[in-house]
This record gives sequence, structure tokens and C-alpha cells, in this order.
Amino acid sequence: MKILLVEDDTLVSTALEKMLAANQYITDLATDGQTGLNLAKTGEYDLIVLDLQIPKLDGISLCRELRSQGYSKPILLLTVKGSDADIVAGLDAGADEYVIKPYAPEALLARIRALLRRSGAIVGYDFNASSQLSWGDLCLDLHSGRVTFGEQVIPLTATEYKLLELFLQNPDRIFNRSAILDRLWGFENAPTERAINTHIKEVRKKLKAGGLIEEIIETIHGMGYRLKPYPKNTVVSQVGETKPKIKGMAAINQVIEQFRDLLQEQISVLAAAKTAFLAGNIDDDLYQKAKYEAHKLAGSLGSFGYPEGSKVARTIEHLLSKRNRLTTEEIYRFSELVTALREELSKAPIPLVVTTEPQQKNQRVLAIDNDVLLMEQLLIEADAWGIEIKVARDLSTARSQITFTPPDLVLLDLSFSDSEAEGLTLLRELNEKSPRIPVIVFTDRNSLSDRLTVSRLGARQFLHKPATTEQIFRAICRGLQTANTEAKVLIVDDDPTVLTNLKALLQPWGLEVFTLSEPQNFWEVLIATMPNLVVLDLEMPLVSGLELCQVIRQDSQWGDLPILVVTAHTDAESLQQAFAAGADDFITKPVLGPELVTRILSRIERNRLLSRNQ
Repeated sequence: MKILLVEDDTLVSTALEKMLAANQYITDLATDGQTGLNLAKTGEYDLIVLDLQIPKLDGISLCRELRSQGYSKPILLLTVKGSDADIVAGLDAGADEYVIKPYAPEALLARIRALLRRSGAIVGYDFNASSQLSWGDLCLDLHSGRVTFGEQVIPLTATEYKLLELFLQNPDRIFNRSAILDRLWGFENAPTERAINTHIKEVRKKLKAGGLIEEIIETIHGMGYRLKPYPKNTVVSQVGETKPKIKGMAAINQVIEQFRDLLQEQISVLAAAKTAFLAGNIDDDLYQKAKYEAHKLAGSLGSFGYPEGSKVARTIEHLLSKRNRLTTEEIYRFSELVTALREELSKAPIPLVVTTEPQQKNQRVLAIDNDVLLMEQLLIEADAWGIEIKVARDLSTARSQITFTPPDLVLLDLSFSDSEAEGLTLLRELNEKSPRIPVIVFTDRNSLSDRLTVSRLGARQFLHKPATTEQIFRAICRGLQTANTEAKVLIVDDDPTVLTNLKALLQPWGLEVFTLSEPQNFWEVLIATMPNLVVLDLEMPLVSGLELCQVIRQDSQWGDLPILVVTAHTDAESLQQAFAAGADDFITKPVLGPELVTRILSRIERNRLLSRNQ
């Protein structure tokens, strides 16, 4: 991808060039508007990143001139001014999007990707995909769909390929048969759970025939399957993902050091203006130059480790933007601000941590709707919400996408098809075949009967039309948070060995586990961790599990928290005491791994379902 950068601030332009290069973009730089216009007319660019205030031809005039000549490529405007009038002027002149300085580098990169995708420069971009998944010399290429061991190509069926990909992408996760069915199969011909054994057996067989001697998929008896750790402790890697991020971070964080002399020159201009103000002999040329340097510093410092410096520079710019000359009081204020800015730049910059991709891009949403304008707007805004959206405009396409690339959430419009019953049929299929995929129903019907029908068919949320894009994204975020957030479990036991073993047992199942060996600190830890379930040992010194049960049940906020008790006593009296104190379930010592996992996961899921239906 090739980008034309029109920016006259050397500090900003250098940092942007390095950041874009680290993210595989090719850039040409123009330091004034006229040069930018000439390059845009003669060169081939996928995007123009344009500063609002540049010499010779300002950003708005440049936008207007390009659009008047039929220029169709996207234009992203950088502006230190955030007023509605400035933004409207830029967009009316032809800019497609704007970013206000100072900006977070990852936010700018996200806007760039969104514009490139919207313009068609990026087609079918997959935010999660790196080029390869590997386990030692075994490589699965996500682009070509080939699996190789060394130079040997290993032929796999589509199902076997998806199965291997699932384990390589989740190296520490244990999958039971039900979870594999949910991830890999669609609606029409989902096999029985026993068929999973056959598919895994075939994958193992073909990998062995291809030269892979080591066993790659291990069976965790009574629990499921997991990718076996590589014998040489080589972790599953996603090639080409880490280096650009590190390189980009280093490039940006080094810019401030490379251009410290330039910064001092800019500060020197403000210092000269300060001296002239105090002497009462400042001329127009120095006044305008100081205003210009303050403007550049306001736009650049915050992005490169000096957020407070950026605020001070903006205050200076506003002070110098007055139509009338500064009063005596304002001159002293200007003098204080220049001193404060110099002091701020004498400090070490705040280190920047830049990600080349929005976080949590593994959250994929399938929007099933034929409203072209609304879907386009969702695609444009998805980056800002950290969500990847795919659109299906008919149910056939939707079923295909769910089958081959299962989403993390479905946004289903019931009203767009010829028959609303078709949308309800799809909702029923999702509930039966993939109950772990949350569905938000989006419809203009709003009666109690409609809501009951949708609820009974398994929808997680009901969103009434019309709705703003913000309302839609907030509903999506709530649905994704419920579906994808790792459940939290707090285990209380006075035996540290037991705590260590239980934590190791539960973490591979996607559970965030907190342990506590001092029950007298229980309440503080409960408030701090906000668990979805508590596991209590009944017999502990100082404070018993029975007493903690009673404390939880007596609290209005925590009274419904699921409690699983662990006990070595299975007599009727002990169990009766546990249930009377408020326990939901119990498990006997010694604890069997599969039983504990099953009890915890089912109890958490049941509690979530009850919460959604209340």
C-alpha cells in the first residue's frame, strides 16, 4: 500500500514515515500543499494523509482542488483543531475522515486501515491472520491453505484442516467434543460427538505419514483434546506478527531523541518571542513565527511522549491567536507558559506502546442485514470499537459464513428477508447447533409476543429498530463481553498445594483463577476479583467454608453468586449443613479433574442463562 503524506512538521512526518514503514506501508512525503497536489496528480497512491495547516496550499484547499478534478482516493485529514466548524469544513472539502492531534498512533493506524478497506484497497482483510501457524517444522499456511512438514505437503480434507488449525491457534486450550462441534461444523450435517474421534485419528495418521513422528494432538482422558507442547519447548508461532510491532514501537520512541535539536529550535523561537514581548518590541514576523511553532508543537508533542507539553503548546497557540495584541497580564502568562514548556521538554518522554492492530480483533461479528448504508457505516466505525465485522445480505451467505468461519457473535435482522420466519428458522438453528454463539436480534417489531418468541429461540439480546450505530455497537460489546470474557473463579482452601493443583487444572479451560489460602481475607479478595463462581473448602481454620457460605448469602449484591463446596465428608448431615448454609453444589475429596471442570463450567453457564432471562 502506498500513502502520500503531506505534512510540514519534520518531527511529525519523520515519526509517521517510520510508523507506516513498520506497518508495511510505502510513503512519499510532501512538505507543502502545492507539492502534495502535484504528487497526487502524477503518482498512484492508495491514500492521502494530509495536515490541515500546511504552507502554500492549506489542507482544505488541497482537498477541494483534488475533488474538483475527480480525484477519488481516500483522504485522511490531520488537524490540531477539534471544533465542529473545522471538522465540517474539512469533510465538506472532500476529506473522508479526520484525526485530531495529538493522536494515539494505534488509533491513526486503525483509521487508515478502515479507509483502505472501504475504498477496496484492502479486500477481505483478516485482522487475525498471520501467514503461518507452526509446530516445529509443521506449518499450516492460512493464505494458501497448505499444510507442510519440512518440504513434504500433507493432504488434508477441509474438516481435518480446520481441526488442525483450531488446535494450532489455541495451543494451551483443552477442547471437549462439544466445543469442537461448536467451532467447526455448521447447521446441516453436524456429526455426532463420536465422529470427532475419527477425524482426530485421521489427522494423526496423515501427519505421521507425512513424516511427523511426534504426537501433536494429545488426549486428556475424561476431558478432551489439546495441542501437545512441542518437545523442544518451541511455542506455536504466528510468523510475521511480532517483529513489525516491536519495530514500530522502537521507531516512534526513537524519533524524539533524533529530533531533540529541532525541538530546541522551536522552543528557541518561543523564547525569543518571550524576550521581545517583555521588552515591548516584538515584530509581526516573530509573532507569527511563534504562533506557527506553537501550533506544530501542540500537534506533535502529545503523540511522542509529552502529553502535558502538547497542552501547554496549545494554550500558547490560543493565546497568540487573539486578534488584538496581548495585554500586560497576557504577556506574563505567555512568559510562564514558555518556561513551563521548556521544563516539560527537559523531562524524559513517556514511553509509547504501539500496537499495529486494534486489540481483541479475534472478536468477529457477522451482521446479517441487507441495509447497505447501515452496514457500510458499521464497517467504517468497527475499527474504533475494536471489532471485525463481516456482512451477509442473505441467509444462504450467512449459513455459509457461519459454517466456515464461525463468528463470535451474530447480529440478525429479522425483517430484511421475504419471510420473517426464515430469520427465526436461522435463530433456531443457531440455538440448537451453536448455542455458544450469542445472537442479537435486530427488528422493527416490538411486542411482548415478539420478544418472547425471540427469547425462546435463544437470542441473547433484543435490539429494536431504528437504532443508532452507537446503540448497535454497545449491544455488540455487551454480547461479546458475556460470550468471550473468561469466567473468573475464586478458590478458597488453606492447603497451598490444593490451590496450585486446582489452578493448573482449571486455567486451560479458559478460566481466570484466583486462589486464597487465608480465609480471613475472603471479603476483600471477593470484592477485588469479582468472580463468577466461588469454590470453598468446608474445613478451614479461623473461618470455615460454611461460615463463608452464610456471609455470601446474606449480602444483597453477592447473594446469587454460585458456590461450590469441596469436602471430604459425604455423610447426609454434612451435606445438609452445606446446602442449608447456601452451597449450590458439592464435590468430594480427592477432587477428580473432569468432574470439577464439568461442575464449574455447567454452573457458570447456567447462572449466565438465568441472568439473561431475568
